[in-house]
Amino acid sequence: MSLQSVRQFFADHAPDIDIIELDQSTATVPLAAEAHGVEPGQIAKTLSLKIKNAVVLVVASGDARLDNKKLKTAFGAKARMLSSDEVVNWTGHPVGGVCPFGLENPLKVYCDISLKRYSEVLPAAGATYSAVRISPERMADLTAATWIDVCQ
Repeated sequence: MSLQSVRQFFADHAPDIDIIELDQSTATVPLAAEAHGVEPGQIAKTLSLKIKNAVVLVVASGDARLDNKKLKTAFGAKARMLSSDEVVNWTGHPVGGVCPFGLENPLKVYCDISLKRYSEVLPAAGATYSAVRISPERMADLTAATWIDVCQ
């Protein structure tokens, strides 16, 4: 269902973007980078966070690490990662396939500036073996994301 919701998202909003489906898992940054033949930084990982009573998604470069101090400054509170079950319930996507497209619930999306180093990034596409190739700017536009600086 998750991959299908992402397919529908792109059919509705960006039919020119193709979903890449591989035979092997791309559920982690190293696996995805190897499978797609790109630098780990080009893998756009989507992190599901709870801040106060809100759940948000932060999309960051695969080689970037969240900076708790920057997160607290940006959001005005401490953030915690969602559990695997919470991720599925909120996004509709399995861990390793989480992306800002085709979400189960409307969530605010933030893109970290670490993504701007690349002209093309590869976020997952709703499954642990799927992805899309997209510019960071287009991804932000399609998801109405806000650009922030929350990584080291």
